[in-house]
Amino acid sequence: MDAEERERPGLRERKKQETRLALSWAAIRLAVERGFDNVRVEDIAAEVGVSPRTFNNYFAGKGEAIAARHLERARQIAVELRARPESEPLWEAITNAAMARFALGQGTGEDQPDRQWVDGVRLMVSEPALQGEFVRANATAEAELAAAIAERTGTDPARDIYPRLVAGAVGVAITASIEHWLSAEEPTPMAPVLRDAFQQLANGLPVP
Repeated sequence: MDAEERERPGLRERKKQETRLALSWAAIRLAVERGFDNVRVEDIAAEVGVSPRTFNNYFAGKGEAIAARHLERARQIAVELRARPESEPLWEAITNAAMARFALGQGTGEDQPDRQWVDGVRLMVSEPALQGEFVRANATAEAELAAAIAERTGTDPARDIYPRLVAGAVGVAITASIEHWLSAEEPTPMAPVLRDAFQQLANGLPVP
């Protein structure tokens, strides 16, 4: 039995997750810097120090790798929501859960972005090859968030529309915030935009 086989299952899974996220971030960074079509699987693997075969163990292609970071962060909002105090009002809890995950984007270009980075991200997300990946990622994240909302509100996502309605609104708020962030004339942090979007939802989307 080698050293890896002697590792605890939890440690192995944590290392796998770290590798998965490292590959996803490398794919994003290279696509932003070079353009989506100019990035190969071999390039992404080399950035992380693994083989292309290892990359293929995690992802079917570079599009899936790019969408994976968005999926993981969105899924973790459900994890954060379950950890929020029960006494916290729902939309306050959702906002805090989302902000906790987006705060982890610091150092990735989202906290203090420059124009070159924002322009690169805009070009990357406009790639038709990525659209289907993002749709699948959003659907998975929405279902998991709806389950967490149902637990918190005592509803049933299979019978009640409320948890899916709220989860859908959260997904739209995140998408709209990202698009707003990308279209701003001057690069700005995304977190305040996202917080404002959730506040407007919490207020019932009153007419400005």
